[in-house]
Formats: sequence, C-alpha cells, structure tokens
Amino acid sequence: MPSSDPSPVLVATPSTPLEPGENALASLDVDLDASERFASSEIVLTDRRLLARDTAGGWRAWPISPALTLQHADQGGVGQLSLHDDSARLAVWRYTLGHDPDALRLLALFERQRRRLAAGDAEPEDEAEAEETDFGVESAVPPSTWVLLRLGRFAKPYRWQLALGFVLTLAATAASLVAPYLTIPLMDEVLIPYQNGKQIDTVLVWKLLAGLLGAALVAWALGWLRTWLLALVSERIGADLRTATFDHLLRLSLDYFGSKRTGDLMSRIGSESDRICVFLSLHALDFATDVLMIVMTATILFSINPSLALVTLLPLPFIAWMIHLVRDRLRTGFEKIDRVWGEVTSVLADTIPGIRVVKAFAQEQREAERFRRANRANLEVNDKLNKTWSLFTPTVSLLTEIGLLVVWAFGIWLVSRNQITVGVLTAFIAYIGRFYGRLDSMSRIVSVTQKAAAGAKRIFDILDHVSNVPEPAQPVKIERMQGGLSLQGLGFRYGSRAVIRGVDLEIRPGEMIGLVGHSGSGKSTLVNLICRFYDVTDGAIKVDGVDLRRFGVADYRRHIGLVLQEPFLFFGTVAENIAYGKPGATRQEIVAAARAAHAHEFILRLPHGYDSLVGERGQGLSGGERQRISIARALLIDPRILILDEATSSVDTETEKEIQKALDNLVQGRTTIAIAHRLSTLRRADRLVVMDRGRIVEVGTHDELLAREGAYWRLYEAQLRQVDESGVDHGPLPAPVPAAHPAGMV
Repeated sequence: MPSSDPSPVLVATPSTPLEPGENALASLDVDLDASERFASSEIVLTDRRLLARDTAGGWRAWPISPALTLQHADQGGVGQLSLHDDSARLAVWRYTLGHDPDALRLLALFERQRRRLAAGDAEPEDEAEAEETDFGVESAVPPSTWVLLRLGRFAKPYRWQLALGFVLTLAATAASLVAPYLTIPLMDEVLIPYQNGKQIDTVLVWKLLAGLLGAALVAWALGWLRTWLLALVSERIGADLRTATFDHLLRLSLDYFGSKRTGDLMSRIGSESDRICVFLSLHALDFATDVLMIVMTATILFSINPSLALVTLLPLPFIAWMIHLVRDRLRTGFEKIDRVWGEVTSVLADTIPGIRVVKAFAQEQREAERFRRANRANLEVNDKLNKTWSLFTPTVSLLTEIGLLVVWAFGIWLVSRNQITVGVLTAFIAYIGRFYGRLDSMSRIVSVTQKAAAGAKRIFDILDHVSNVPEPAQPVKIERMQGGLSLQGLGFRYGSRAVIRGVDLEIRPGEMIGLVGHSGSGKSTLVNLICRFYDVTDGAIKVDGVDLRRFGVADYRRHIGLVLQEPFLFFGTVAENIAYGKPGATRQEIVAAARAAHAHEFILRLPHGYDSLVGERGQGLSGGERQRISIARALLIDPRILILDEATSSVDTETEKEIQKALDNLVQGRTTIAIAHRLSTLRRADRLVVMDRGRIVEVGTHDELLAREGAYWRLYEAQLRQVDESGVDHGPLPAPVPAAHPAGMV
C-alpha cells in the first residue's frame, strides 16, 4: 500500500488502535497486496479516522477531513479503494470482488461521515441510518440534482421547440393571471356599488365577463399547445437517451457485463429513462410554470399593495428551508430504491428464462423466497423514505394555510382602515390561492426531481463507462483478410490471476488448428482474445501481420465466424436467425447456407418452413437443430477466421454426425480454430495445440504427439479408458490425415 504522505501515525498493536470515545463504523478485509498477490490486511473506518493495517501488522491512520476522498474502482475481478487528498494519492488497497459489498458500504459510510464532519457534527452516524443494502452499486456518491443538466446534450437538437415551449408557457401563465386582476373592478365598480343602491353598469359587466372568458380560452389554448409540444419533445429526448445508452452498452467489452445483473441493466434503460421522460414532459413543465406563476404573481401583488405582498411571502423562507433539509435524504433514498428495484428485476430476469431448470430441480419455493426477500428489501427502503416524505408534504400545506390565514387577517385590518378596497383584498386572496398552490406544487416536485436525478445518474454511470476494448484512433481498413494469425508472447490476466502466459503460435491462412486440454487450461480465453472480446495484457495478436488492436472492432469481427457449444437463437423466424450476421441476405443465400449446414431438410418440416418462429432462445428446436442453424449463420457471412467452441459436445452421436458434416463444409478454405474435449471431433485438424495452465505445452499432428507420450498422449489414453468403461464409442479418434487446407488457400 504505497503512500506519499509521511503524516499517518504508525501504531504497532495487534488490535485496532481506537482512541478513547472513538467508535468503529465499518471494516474491510483486504486480501491482496500492491502486487495483487494474496495477503491479509484490513481497513477500519471510525467516526474520526480511517485506519489501515498493513501485512506486517502495523497501523496507519488518517483523520477524516473534507479534503480527504476515498475512490472506488473494479476491473477484471479486482476491486480497489484509493485514498486521496488535494495533492496526491495517499494509499491504495486491492481486494477480490467477493469483498466488494463491504467495500461499498465502507465507502458510503466514509462519505457520510466526511459530510457530517464538514458540517461541524462529529457525532457518530446512527448505525440504522447508515445501514446500506447488499446490492451492488456503481458509485457510492449520492446523485446530485445537477446531473439533470447533463441531459442538455440530448435536448440540444430540440432547442427551438423548447424555446417555443417556453414562450408558450410564459404566455399561458400570463393569461391565467388576468382573471384575478379583473375581479378588482368587478367587486369595486359593480357588486359593492350595487349593494349600496347604485345601478349595475351592464356594458362594464359584459366587458369584464368577456375578459374573463377570453383569458380562460387563451390560457387553455396556449396551455394545450405548450403541453402537446413539450410532450413530443420530451418523448424524443427519452427515446434518444434510451438509444444512446443501449448503443453505448453494446460497445462495452464483455468484462463489464460479467459484473452486472441483466435485470438491473434492463431497469436502467427501461424504467429509469421512462422516469426521466415523465419528468421532462410533465414535472419539468409544471416546475417552469410554477416558477413563472410565482414570479409574475409576486410582481402583481407588489404592484397592488407592497405591505400586503410582504406578508404573503412570509412562509416562503420556511418552505425553502424544509426543501433544503429533506433534499439530501430524498436523493440518496431514491437511489437506494432504484438499486433494490434493480435487484427485484434481476430476480425476474434470472428466473423466467431459467424456468425449465427451476422446475427440473423443484426450486420454485426457493425462487419465490428469493423474490420475496428482494421485494421485502424494496418495501423497507420505500417505507424509510416515505417516513420523511409523509411529514414534509403536510407541513408545507400547513405553512401555506397559515400564510393564507395571515393574509386574511392583515387584509381585513387594511380594509378596516380604508387602505385597500374589498375588491383589492378579493383579488389578493385569488392571487394568494394560486401563489401558495404553486408553492405547494413546487415542494412536491422536489420528490420527482430527486427520482429523476437518481435515474439520470444510473444511466450516466453506463454512458461514462469506457470500454476496455477501445477503438483505434486511426483504424486500419481491412481490404481482404487472408486469415493468418501470429500470437507473439501472449499474456492475459483476469484481475490478479494470470490466465494466459507466454503463448507463441503461428497459424497459416486456411489452416485448421485443434485446441485441446483440460478444463481451465485457457482454451476459451485464447479464442476470446482472438475475437477481441478482451485485449491482451502482454504481447500481441497479429492478423495478416497487422496488430489486432489497429483494426476497427466491428470491421474485424465481420470476418470472424463463431459457433458456440450452446447456440443462442433470437426470438424470430428461422430465416431471420440464419441472416443475423448479414441482414440483407436474399432468401436464396439463406437457403444455400442452410443446405451447406445440413439444416434445409428439417427446416422444411417446420410448420412454416423458413418463416417458422423458433421461440425465445430457440426453445422450439432441438439442440442439434439449433446448432445447425448457428452453423448456417456462420456460413452465410463467409468468415475468414472460424472459431468452433465445443460445437458438438452437447449432442448425441447421430446428431454429432450431422453437425460434423455441416462443419466439414464450414471449415473449407478458412482459418479454423476448434476447441474440443472429444478428440474424435478434431480428425480434420492440420495441427493439434495442447494447452495446460495457460501455456502451450505441445504442438503437432496426432501421430507426432502420441509418439512423444506427453500431455496429449495422457488425454488420448484417458478418453480410450472412458470409451472402454462406458461401452460408448463416440466415433474414431483422430488419425493422421493429409493437410486439407493448403497454406495458400483463402
């Protein structure tokens, strides 16, 4: 844990060195050292200091201050906390992600304690208030309302429509304020004189009534046009936000998705963007109207009678103070609600697609309990927030009622002294009703605003994430790929664990390579690096002599065909799934690919042939049928590099033969890398590459490797014993075959 600050006090004691009266709030077991090797140390947060025990048992301490910040990061299975002041990084701790919930809780408590100390309150945080949920968070920093201003870049294309909407809002608000003003002459010049015996001026009455009707109609027309226009704009901003978030999500590397829940990501793109859209279309418009109404009403009140206007505004400072008081609680509370709701959605996203497994293992009760637990957490967080909100809203209403009562009392006193007329007081009461009504509405918008801010933060957490597989600044254009691969000193680390070490391999264009080895030997990781799902940490992968990282990611992957052990089909027709990699393919091309994949016959037996729906994830088809459709999908794009990842391991012998015929067509003229546990599936391979613990231990033909009696020979013998013991023959084991793919074939 390197430190550039000599000030922390070293206390060499076996236990946590707490001072008299000091209370520990949270702790974190740190299980990695600075070199990401396993080692034991500890971080303890108290109400005054951050303490850290190093691997030798000594303690360091940093007093908590506003200048001290704790930052969180995670990448590749390793979490990190780093301590900073205004000028430097003071310390860094690394740990495996199993400790991440404890780290996030410590971080949240640190931030809360830092804010309390900055506000001059050094009392320890109540543990019940500080308790965090166990659900993962992107960042422990509470969302600020200012995050909503970042939506401006999505609003920029609609700036003229928004400007027109503001003008319409201004005009509609002004029109709605005409009616109370016309009550002054209606009371003072018509009704009160009539009670005193004077004749009613009919012409004046009709003029005033016409003015009231005209103002109402104008306010209605302008309000309708304004609401319709801004609703259209807000829907488009919401749609653009969803599209931008999903586009960015698709560009992120696979390691991002490995640490996220599907349901949580769905919740962010779906419900959070909907919440922002509702805020923009309704509540932001209401807020703007409320502000304009209050400002314009206050201006009219001061123009009529300044002293009565001042009395009217008396509750305003108290309401503003209350809004400030509850704002922080609301925004942190709403972010917690979003997180626990993401957990509820994640349970659904896990259970519903896996319902067959749930029922097969009779785990309905377990999944129901999991959902109840997540739903209960959601209920508890909502109840906690509603406790604050339920007190705030009636209090604001009480203050507005008291303000109205004060205006009545002061107004009657002014009328009794002949300083204002009854008509002026009546107009004042009408304006006050609107003023306080808008003030009450604004206070309620605080809740909606904080919800929208929490949602916007969760969406921008995605948009701010940078892919670990970046696009090159000046990508090399692929004119025609030959398919030659050169792996030079290849290394890859997943967090603290080295998965691939020092791999060197040359693969000629059109050559078929078989990757064999025990589970966990690094075979799948190697092909993931070749597909550039991850970037290498050491060495380089060159394709036709060019570093893989110099190609545009999408441009490069268009030349790769991937056939997985568990083929994934999308909900849609058979033809749409085959043409997934080439959406513009003609029906003739689709049929030709299906014929080559030995899928045409069974497709024709489906109720609607190529237009038959396969169901979600292809559940309407057998495993072998799904696999042949995935082979047809790979054939259609005519890839230069083909990856076969256990393509026949999960099917029966007869189906394997059908799939193998399809694969024989697929590998023709392509650089092929095939992973297989069944050595019989690699009979056409030009060379076999044996991997063990992330390294290549043997390379050669079947006969050459058997003659060495090394790692491959042991795998071969083990499979022979399995065949003898089970009595099941999975086909002939590899025999030497002539090279089916000459080096120059493209």
